[in-house]
Amino acid sequence: MSGPVLLDVRDLVVHFPRRTGLLGTRREVVQAVNGVSLSVAAGETLGLVGESGCGKTTLARAVLRLVDPTAGRVTFDGQDVLALAPRPLRALRRRMQIVFQDPYASLNPRLTVRRAVREGIEIHRLAEGAEADRRVVRLLEEVGLTADAVARYPHELSGGQRQRVSIARALAVEPDLLVCDEPVSALDVSVQAQVLNLFADLQAHRRLAYLFISHDLAVVRHLAPRVAVMYLGRIVEEGPTHELFTGPLHPYTQALLSAAPVPDPARQRRRIVLSGEPPSPVRPPSGCPFHPRCQHPAKDDSCHRELPALRDLGPSRRAACHKADSVRAPASPSPA
Repeated sequence: MSGPVLLDVRDLVVHFPRRTGLLGTRREVVQAVNGVSLSVAAGETLGLVGESGCGKTTLARAVLRLVDPTAGRVTFDGQDVLALAPRPLRALRRRMQIVFQDPYASLNPRLTVRRAVREGIEIHRLAEGAEADRRVVRLLEEVGLTADAVARYPHELSGGQRQRVSIARALAVEPDLLVCDEPVSALDVSVQAQVLNLFADLQAHRRLAYLFISHDLAVVRHLAPRVAVMYLGRIVEEGPTHELFTGPLHPYTQALLSAAPVPDPARQRRRIVLSGEPPSPVRPPSGCPFHPRCQHPAKDDSCHRELPALRDLGPSRRAACHKADSVRAPASPSPA
């Protein structure tokens, strides 16, 4: 990581209590996020990957305080986000914005594009009247839409156009950090490439920082120079993208990469097929959360008993595995 730290997350925990049983008398706790620590520098992209249900979206919402964490600390540019009162929190949210996965669900169907993008400009008193309208047009042009889109409603736009409107709306308040929660997963492949190139251009022009969440390894490899891998509410590996993709240290990362398709049929990759389903976040296993599905050749009783810490295993490399430094995966073809 280079440059000053913009976002710093330490030991973040998000648990959701719920009642089950015939009369709702049984209490359970969904352990969505369990002690996550990560940081993002100004102008940097950190990719966050993991299978569905691992807690990526909950982590993103907790970072922005859209849900209240159970424990931990979130610092943005030196300010303790979790300690802020409503008024200073609103001011800080100018600098922290989110692009959701489904633009059709995140855009108000009753608002035109002009009103949707202009809303944040007016709330934060950045401009008004004709100047606010000019800002809206400039933002739409910056994200690749024409000025005539201002009068349209979300249902009159394609999926790619709606996501561009969502990006323009997030940019309207001039943020420093964008949390991108699977922003291209609902789009066609050709449109995905256009939107990813747009994110890269915006970062270059505006020096934006991204926390980019995706389950698509090829997307993360294209956009993020650094990647964190999440499993059952915990970060299990982190490092520079090229090093992590060519030499994964955690068995879960090795399995993820082995499942990614290789476009060249002449290149072979040994597929690691995980047995069983991911454990329930209501009743996570003891010890390493991955041990019930782990196929690491050095796995032993310590994996069942002791929770591995996310520890340094080289320059800029971290992994939460008792055996990560004893058996390393050989370099393998990376997803295109």
